[in-house]
Amino acid sequence: MALLLREAIGGSLRRARTLRKRTLRDVSRAARVSLGYLSEVERGRKEPSSELLASICEALDVALPDLLAEVISEMTRDEQLEFVGRNETLVPIGQRHTDLRLAPVRTGAPLGGNRPGAPVASAA
Repeated sequence: MALLLREAIGGSLRRARTLRKRTLRDVSRAARVSLGYLSEVERGRKEPSSELLASICEALDVALPDLLAEVISEMTRDEQLEFVGRNETLVPIGQRHTDLRLAPVRTGAPLGGNRPGAPVASAA
C-alpha cells in the first residue's frame, strides 16, 4: 500500500523532533497546538493545515521547504520500493545490471505455420 502524504509528513516531523531531543509537550506548547493533536499528526492520523504545519516547523526550527523536500524524497523512495515489490528491478539509467536474466519469448506464428484457432486447410 502506498504511503499517504499525511503519514510521510508525520514521520518527517517526528524524526525532526526526536533528532532535536524535543518532547511532544515542548513542541506542542511552542507551536500552540494540543499535545494530542500533534501526536495524531506525527502518527499520520491527522493531516495538518498549512498554517499548523508552518507553526510546527517554526517550533522545531525546521525550514518548511526542507521538511517538504524530505517528504517528497520519502514518498518517492516508498513508491520505488512498492514497484520493486512487484518482482521488478529498478536499474538507474546509465548503470549496467549484469544479474538480470531474460526468459525467451516466442513471437509471431508458432512453429509449423498455423496460428492456434486458425482454420486448417484440408487436402482435396
